[in-house]
Amino acid sequence: MPANRSRSKSLRRGITVIAALPLLALAACGYGSKADDTDTAKVAAGSKKIDGLDSVKIGYFGNLTHATALVGREQGLFQKELGATKADYAIFNAGPSEIEALNSGSIDIGWLGPSPAINGYTKSNGKSLKIIGGSASGGVKLVVNPKKIKSLKDVKGKKIATPQLGNTQDVAFLNWAAEQGWKVDAQSGKGDVMVVRTDNKITPDAYKAGSIDGAWVPEPTASKLVAEGAKTILDESTLWPDQKFVITNIIVRQAFLKEHPKAVEAVLKASVEANKWINANPGKAKTAANEQLGIDSGKELPANVLDPAWKSIRFTDDPLAATLNTEAAHAVKAGLLEKPDLKGIYDLTVLNKVLKAAGESPVDAAGLGTS
Repeated sequence: MPANRSRSKSLRRGITVIAALPLLALAACGYGSKADDTDTAKVAAGSKKIDGLDSVKIGYFGNLTHATALVGREQGLFQKELGATKADYAIFNAGPSEIEALNSGSIDIGWLGPSPAINGYTKSNGKSLKIIGGSASGGVKLVVNPKKIKSLKDVKGKKIATPQLGNTQDVAFLNWAAEQGWKVDAQSGKGDVMVVRTDNKITPDAYKAGSIDGAWVPEPTASKLVAEGAKTILDESTLWPDQKFVITNIIVRQAFLKEHPKAVEAVLKASVEANKWINANPGKAKTAANEQLGIDSGKELPANVLDPAWKSIRFTDDPLAATLNTEAAHAVKAGLLEKPDLKGIYDLTVLNKVLKAAGESPVDAAGLGTS
């Protein structure tokens, strides 16, 4: 797959994206950092707009666990499939702000973790979104200060960071702590372990300052901490059957799916192409994802962070629906979620159409699909 190299090196280095804005500020720019309007792949001559749309608004995080979106954008795959309909992008730091953007219509389709997807679906009584595809598995680790924590049992009594109250990693850590027999108040984070909710962008600084003893975080934050002297003591994938669990899904506004199925199909086709290319060309894909991260944030990841982070993530079109159900059960157990009715949260019809056309096997919604 030829890379989209039309952007100049100066543009690559010059664009920066506003990060970590409060929600009120985000509202002024669609709840997420808006990409430069000139950042689009070349449109093939004679291309037509899909479903008559001027643009499709796509959201994702500046994380390697969202590399399907990063690579799809960097390689121009979304724009290629959308033809003369512009691929418009917004970058987010947290799931709640992306859900708000989806509900407000500021984005149409997004890459999102399982816990925010579950929360968005249940709080809207099943009316806001559908999960329409998978993207990635794994890429989450418990990393600790090796001077303070020698073994897993030493985590008790320590201060461990998670990205946000009720986010995917927060739920996973609370569940793991409970399985150790430790009691933690989910809301306050206080108990046998102190859970310190910390934005991923400042977690490395918190670690260096000694205000946390470790963190249960996604990549590349985990590898950033290791580069600062932390040690990986647990990879979350080892806690799951076949070492697979959903870390990133693809979601869509239900109204957009109903009104513009061809546009949804185009984005999913680009996503499937991106994952296929990533898995066939891991070295080139790693570079492409990092270059897009550099454009989005103003700084690419150094090799000592990028390389180990990339190795721990698996890219898949399968949404791994059974693990989403398990993650919901963990949130219920932690007291962060009432038992949800997730029936209908998935609509994999379009994805399976795309997979069939590509000669791939269909994926399953584990009983949670649209009937």
